[in-house]
Amino acid sequence: MIIHVKKGVSAELLEKMAVFYEAIQITNEDHIKLVTPSKVKTLEDQFADLVDDYYVLSDDIQLASKQYKSARAIQVGDLTIGGNSKNTIVISGPCSVESRELIEHSAAFLKDSGIKIMRAGSFKPRTSPYTFQGLGSKGLELLTEMKEKYGLKIITEARDATHIDEIIEAADIVQIGAKAMYDQGILRKCAKSNKPVLIKRGFGSTLQEFVQAAEFVLSGGNEQVILCERGIRTFESKTRFTLDLCGVSYLKEYTNLPIVVDPSHAMGYSYGVADLTRASVAMGVDGVLIEVHPNPKEALSDAAQQLNHNQFSEMLQTLKPIAESIGRNMI
Repeated sequence: MIIHVKKGVSAELLEKMAVFYEAIQITNEDHIKLVTPSKVKTLEDQFADLVDDYYVLSDDIQLASKQYKSARAIQVGDLTIGGNSKNTIVISGPCSVESRELIEHSAAFLKDSGIKIMRAGSFKPRTSPYTFQGLGSKGLELLTEMKEKYGLKIITEARDATHIDEIIEAADIVQIGAKAMYDQGILRKCAKSNKPVLIKRGFGSTLQEFVQAAEFVLSGGNEQVILCERGIRTFESKTRFTLDLCGVSYLKEYTNLPIVVDPSHAMGYSYGVADLTRASVAMGVDGVLIEVHPNPKEALSDAAQQLNHNQFSEMLQTLKPIAESIGRNMI
């Protein structure tokens, strides 16, 4: 249950309610909320005069639920994602910051292509310790330099909680990857920040677990959360993962958070990325996240799934008519 407490209620009474309901307290400039476990279904008479409104939710998808709030808009500088904006934003860039030459080449290309948010990883959560692990802090410095030079917004991934403060400081959007979706250190740090956060679905996570990860950030006071479907592991071995567009439909129907789809990681091979991206745009998602590299064959990570610049440009031209056909703006 989410309780909106009246302004002017004393700290003593607020604490009494929070303890009684075992509730998390969220205090913003405009309001005070108490979020109880979802098993709480009734408001006690003793507290009725202290409350403006309250919402009973069926499970622990609460702050992200459409039963509570119909839509949330995320503001990234002058860009609006989600809410009633009808924007579908293209986020793109190489898998990793490999070198100054690579990231500069990529930033210039994206700028010329009209892309406003560049993605690239500096701290790489690789599956093997013997592969490229990213440039770390040096990579963040290069991203910051490209941001200032080309006027791009930056999204980059936190590998673990040891460097989350650096990521929050440097990024316009903090990406919590599939392997870090359950990392409480990252989630709770992001909850105390006001930076937009994009959470990727763990490849073995249910939709309930996925959205509850977002609840950790929301209940900590940060309302700027984006969900990203990036494929789940199934019995199928011919593709890297399986893009769960059924799950996207569920998220659109039952949650109020912006939804971004990452076809690159789902497919794992460049040949299928354009088709999956078009399918995602046709579903009316709030954004797509595409990996693109000047020379994918030489990429130090995820080489098979990255589009080259020509492939990306050809795909990009096909997206705007699809978006317009369902009343959305491709940005």
